[in-house]
Amino acid sequence: MNDTSNTVLMITPLGGIDKMKVIYFVGIGGIGMSAIARFFQSRDVKVSGYDKTPTALTKELVAGGIAIHYEDNVELIPKDAELVVYTPAIPKDHKELLFYQQNGYKVVKRSDVLQMITESSFNICIAGTHGKTTITTMVAHLLRDSGYGCNAFLGGISVNYGTNFWSDPNNVCVIEADEYDRSFLKLSPDIAIITSMDADHLDIYGTAESVEQGFIDFSKKVKPGGLLVRQFGLKRGKELKADRHITYSLQNESADVYAANIRMMNGSYEFDVMMRDNMLDNVRLNMGGMHNVENVVAAIAVASSLEIENSKIKAAVESFRGVKRRFEYVVKNGKIVFIDDYAHHPEELRALITGAMALFKQKKCTVIFQPHLYTRTRDQADGFAEVLDMADEVILLPIYPARELPIEGVSSEMILAKMKNGQKRVMTKERVMDWIKNDYVKNVNKEFGEVLITSGAGDIDTLVEPIKESLNRDL
Repeated sequence: MNDTSNTVLMITPLGGIDKMKVIYFVGIGGIGMSAIARFFQSRDVKVSGYDKTPTALTKELVAGGIAIHYEDNVELIPKDAELVVYTPAIPKDHKELLFYQQNGYKVVKRSDVLQMITESSFNICIAGTHGKTTITTMVAHLLRDSGYGCNAFLGGISVNYGTNFWSDPNNVCVIEADEYDRSFLKLSPDIAIITSMDADHLDIYGTAESVEQGFIDFSKKVKPGGLLVRQFGLKRGKELKADRHITYSLQNESADVYAANIRMMNGSYEFDVMMRDNMLDNVRLNMGGMHNVENVVAAIAVASSLEIENSKIKAAVESFRGVKRRFEYVVKNGKIVFIDDYAHHPEELRALITGAMALFKQKKCTVIFQPHLYTRTRDQADGFAEVLDMADEVILLPIYPARELPIEGVSSEMILAKMKNGQKRVMTKERVMDWIKNDYVKNVNKEFGEVLITSGAGDIDTLVEPIKESLNRDL
């Protein structure tokens, strides 16, 4: 194992980034962008930015002293910016971005900055089309809670710490490695996790085979002597390259690391973690979803490879409170279990719905889902329909377009038409709130209780607090 215990995180001098005092972010409200913004602010850099709309995340940044505006207006931007960072989700005709690009400013993508920040550190990078945010947060929490220490760049908000970034004197970075725009190919992992290689972001990659090749190329970025931790049974998994590698699984005993003797109790799990040269018994995870048991198995494999004591790993797992919008229990009582999740791909939805229905077998399950992107809806409509049919009742919101323009014939009704479940409909967000207040709460099964799930990667999260308030008030 590399000795990383007595060094301090330093920014590489590449491009003079360590000397910059004014940095501007175009798309600062993105989860990955905000983590880097917080990183620079923690180093006394003057940070400001633009985003399309105010969100809970941008409000937190503003409360922390970062100036943000929501109008694409060149008059509002700092002309003394020494570095401009943008996200690929920003349209190419964005006026502020064009101004900086056309007037000689240093303009780079978020992934370029992350590459610069981590070039001189020991890096643990978590990649995969599903599960990477949860596993990244789990690994970072295990290292922080155990006293090992790390700098964390997360793709979600840790419930334990209320943030997606933290720093530490130990020169170790835990990083969510994003496959979108092939950003993860700019990282240099000492330890890498690959959770899945399913088709996604086909607007970027074109084909499922190209997505798989992207992950194969990422595995080649693992430093000499580094460790690759990959999910057991991945298609083309044997093409993944690293000097050392181990496999993990939920329960497959052919994997190098897996869970055994899994017991479910009141939304939590207890299990043993079996490794080739180690074993943790009676591990307790207070988070729903069997897929999260598999996720924490991967995180434990990393912590164990760093020689963190078993007792400290177990204590950290038990204290892990999850990630905002990852199988998050918003309300949990005898009448209602309200779960919010970021799931926006059919396989993520499958894990979410399967996990909820397994934990709460006798409860009716209602899913409110917001499709994300026209291209993903077009490419995955059959998969979405099949998975949503597992729920007892389904409400679809209109598609959240994010960076995309509408595609003729592609809408939430496209999924609806393919579903076999008779209890299905499309509603606006406003109509959903009326339905919750006037219909849903009045018809909740009082004997067994019910499960309500909100899911999606768009702005469906703005419904979570109003729904929570209605359920707590009216049930």
